[in-house]
Amino acid sequence: MNKLTYYLVSFFVWVLYLMPFRLMYCFSDFLYLIFFYIVKYRKKVVFQNLRSSFPEKSEKEIKAIAKKFYKHLCDILLEGIKGFKISKKQILKRHRLVNPELLNEYYDKGQSVIGATAHYANWEWGSISGGLQTKFGLLGFYKPLSNVYIDNLLKHSRSQCGTSLISIYETYKTFLKNKDNVVAYLLASDQSPSNYNKAYWVNFLNHETACLHGIEKYAKMFNYPVLYIHIYRIKRGYYELEIKKVIENPSAYKEGEITQKYMEMLEGIIKENPSDWLWSHRRWKKTKQEFLNQTLLKK
Repeated sequence: MNKLTYYLVSFFVWVLYLMPFRLMYCFSDFLYLIFFYIVKYRKKVVFQNLRSSFPEKSEKEIKAIAKKFYKHLCDILLEGIKGFKISKKQILKRHRLVNPELLNEYYDKGQSVIGATAHYANWEWGSISGGLQTKFGLLGFYKPLSNVYIDNLLKHSRSQCGTSLISIYETYKTFLKNKDNVVAYLLASDQSPSNYNKAYWVNFLNHETACLHGIEKYAKMFNYPVLYIHIYRIKRGYYELEIKKVIENPSAYKEGEITQKYMEMLEGIIKENPSDWLWSHRRWKKTKQEFLNQTLLKK
């Protein structure tokens, strides 16, 4: 069954590879109609997230953002698949790093860095284009796919462009192994943590939000600067990446401050163009009080 799924995915990858971008976006427009009006993919989650994040917006405004989000979602779904076979020329044309000199300064000083990433604009292409536009070797952490054949296809496609994908279950081992090397580590900043006991709680988009602890933990452990990788959508199918400094000296910050700092940065970016964030993710599964109550019940 895994092999059959792999062959189907590979076939679809080749179809999109051969398909001109203009035709692919026509297909994306058709997918949008299916996702929004027929399948209604996670529609309840999307609207609930938007309403609670922007209580000041009218229902008309919320619906407009939701529609734009679904169009964006269909675009990045197809762009992500096309990314398996996209040429280096095309990816450099469509996903351009505007300030590589900032990253290269760290590399020239022999300083490893941690890049905080988010599910914003086209984050999938970031793991392809980033390694082509900086001196750093990139190590990106991800949750391995259950289908080993598709997982290997994904890792191979990224490695062709200078990015190595590492299982999130090997994060500490990877940091330790590379402590004497000059590396840029890419870690997700905006997903809901699986272990709330280790989470940092911050104010984010009108919610008490549990955040992944990895970025702050490893920044302090190895004294690495933290950068935020912001992706702007310029127009359909074209993006720009900008590296923004979050903190230089992790030891100067109290526990939780680094996490709050880059989440505030992400919030500002989302508010500028909310439809480009991944609203279909169940980001707020429980409040801090609900978590504390559950913890007390277990004792």
